[in-house]
Amino acid sequence: MRFWQLAYQWKWVTAEQLKGAVKTDTNPFGEITAAEYKDITGVDFM
Repeated sequence: MRFWQLAYQWKWVTAEQLKGAVKTDTNPFGEITAAEYKDITGVDFM
């Protein structure tokens, strides 16, 4: 998760792009959870 925190902080990825790294039913190979997404962005994952 640390990499994604830094990537978002330094604007290497947007919140929309970060959604692609979230583990879901349709994306089982994601690297972060929906809760971690919220921790990083401050926005609920939808």
